[in-house]
Amino acid sequence: MPGPTGLALAAALAARGAAVTIIDRQAEGANTSRAAVVHARTLEILEQIGVADRLNDRGLKCGTFSIRDRDRTLMSVDFTHLPTRYPYTLMVSQAVTESVLLQRLEELGGRVLRPCTLAGMSQDSNGVDALLEDGRRLRARYLVGADGMHSSVRELAGIGFSGKSYAQSFLLADVYLNGGVPRDQVILYFSPAGLVVVAPLPGGVHRIVATVDQAPEAPSAADIQALLDTRGPVRDRALVQSVVWGSRFHVHHRVADHYRSGRILLAGDAAHVHSPAGGQGMNAGIQDAIALSGPLVAALDGADSAVLDQYSAERRPAAERVVTLADRLTRVATVNRALSPVRNAMLRILSRSQPFQRNLATQLAGLTAGATMGR
Repeated sequence: MPGPTGLALAAALAARGAAVTIIDRQAEGANTSRAAVVHARTLEILEQIGVADRLNDRGLKCGTFSIRDRDRTLMSVDFTHLPTRYPYTLMVSQAVTESVLLQRLEELGGRVLRPCTLAGMSQDSNGVDALLEDGRRLRARYLVGADGMHSSVRELAGIGFSGKSYAQSFLLADVYLNGGVPRDQVILYFSPAGLVVVAPLPGGVHRIVATVDQAPEAPSAADIQALLDTRGPVRDRALVQSVVWGSRFHVHHRVADHYRSGRILLAGDAAHVHSPAGGQGMNAGIQDAIALSGPLVAALDGADSAVLDQYSAERRPAAERVVTLADRLTRVATVNRALSPVRNAMLRILSRSQPFQRNLATQLAGLTAGATMGR
């Protein structure tokens, strides 16, 4: 299934009357479900394409994000007082989000070609020619690369992707748990062994994300239990009953040098990647998509193509802020053992600051463009 960025953009364009086609190299249903959080701002902008309520009905609402050192709460971030119609984080698998977006796109007359791989492309003053691996050629007035971190579009366009990688790998799994983890909040656990995030999903499932020096390719119940036993709650152990699926991945923090090369544009992970800390990745991509749809329709309707530079001017700085926030959260979470007591003490002090808590909640929810996390 195509990713959420491409689906959201295609649906937004189709809703405005544009003819749109998605090329997807994956066979139907082949994508894994990495993202699990939809933030308030993303729900607000999804109202524009008529899917916010559908998605809201499929997810689990969590009003609190807490940071804990095993059983001790260091900070609790409350979303319930935010000035939005969606004062919570919506926990829903990426697979469900993509399904809802695809259904809406099909209702609007959009189409998805799969499995299709982009082999080459060229552009002139009137449009872009895309060469598919099977020999077919497609012609369009504009082409948007929403094809992930290893974007073929970005590479073929010669756009740089500046940044670095984290040394550690990340383990990701959906599991059924019993024991000491609530169903009404997302928890980030710190421990000398590393971090683990435990987040509830609909259907009694919990999403587990953890930093591991060498994560197994397909984590077992024993692997995940060991992580929870060394990093999670102590008084009331979280017990793994079964694993739905699991994987591993390496994390980069990178931003494309620019988002536009003539009639070729970038969005989502093709334009920016970062740590999963804060659950910002899919949200930033969907926000890219909706932000791009207006200028792109204007250009299709005859406006000077310079209108597309508005998109880059707005969204590239937003991506840099998201990358910075995710990087700071990751570095705070993964400090070495010697510094962890200092970190914990600082978090307890900051937790008493209402302005800091409001600012962090607002940033995580995506409700401000200009706020930055305190240094």
